[in-house]
Amino acid sequence: MPADRQPVVIAALRTPIRRVNGRFKGLCAHELLAPVLGSLLESTGLPAPAVTDVVIGNAVGGGGNVARLAALETGLPVSVPGVTVDRQCGSGLDAIVLAARLVAAGGNGAYLAGGVESISTAPLRANRAADGSPEFFRRAQFVPLSYGDPDMGAAADNVAEVFGISRERQDRFALQSHQRAVGAAAAGTFAGEIVPLRTTSGNVESDDGPRASLTAALMGRFPPAFAAGGTVTAGNSCFDADGASAVVITSLQRARELGAADGLLVLGTDTAGVDPRVLGMGAAAAAERLLAGHGIRAADLSLVEFNEAFASQTLACLDALGIDPGRANLDGGALALGHAYGASGAVLVTRLLAQARREALAGQLALAMISIAGGMGTAALFRYERLDRPAETS
Repeated sequence: MPADRQPVVIAALRTPIRRVNGRFKGLCAHELLAPVLGSLLESTGLPAPAVTDVVIGNAVGGGGNVARLAALETGLPVSVPGVTVDRQCGSGLDAIVLAARLVAAGGNGAYLAGGVESISTAPLRANRAADGSPEFFRRAQFVPLSYGDPDMGAAADNVAEVFGISRERQDRFALQSHQRAVGAAAAGTFAGEIVPLRTTSGNVESDDGPRASLTAALMGRFPPAFAAGGTVTAGNSCFDADGASAVVITSLQRARELGAADGLLVLGTDTAGVDPRVLGMGAAAAAERLLAGHGIRAADLSLVEFNEAFASQTLACLDALGIDPGRANLDGGALALGHAYGASGAVLVTRLLAQARREALAGQLALAMISIAGGMGTAALFRYERLDRPAETS
């Protein structure tokens, strides 16, 4: 692919990820996102007027256009537009995918892309009853009722049953996620990717989800959360969180002009649909097609980040792809860090860039994937390269 059309992620940052109604309960979505966007501009030297567009994923916000709102909150000039993407849990990754495709379409553009979610400040939602009064609802309808329109938790139990993912495996994987995240935090692994946020109760610089106190015995005490006799529990499910994450994605040519030393070249992306009753398998369907299209085997991948909404669906997808679960989410995932819906897909890319830079081995292949409400999944394939020397981009 020509250098002026080859998409590359040259910077990726995130806020701390915090539990709903916690330290971020007073921050709206655009207030979470704006400091990340500003820090990205500062770290890359990308002039604010040179931003082609701001592409942001959001799932449960109040409508409008949080991308434009956050862009102006950041201090970008009014000439910089913004567009908000909603593919539910996949929104943040799909925003990056959209930006990559815009780069590939030409124009040598530079984009701020990612996702944000403030579940704490999301508006209440209601339908209008016949008499005009509001009828509040917890979530939007994902699919026609003929499919059962299962809740995420019920679908996770379905996946566990259909694909034979035992309670013991789910609990072990969830415990491992916490242990990895606790270890990574203690080692300072996350420090370089986190933008501290100022709140009324002081600065917030770290995630609050990983629990060092969890043990296998404690995990085993959680009762089924969604179905009598089910295997999905609060312990092997993610928790809702607030947070934001974004990247700078531009062409290889523009990246070199900006003096970027390295980055993740976008090799390809895919989104697939599956039976909504096992919606957690969407990521596997997308990744399988993406990898096959590039002639890449699971064994060729150096880094894998999968959004851990539930241990059952994570394990089932990794099994389907032939990926050893021990090779995925090396620093823990959403089971420990939390799931800030619209931001989570962008967090995956932020984590991949940080991990690739840790090893600094040119040519590493990296995969980000996420399953999505309604029975979908999005996957993106990257290759880490040094940009201050010639690199193969095809």
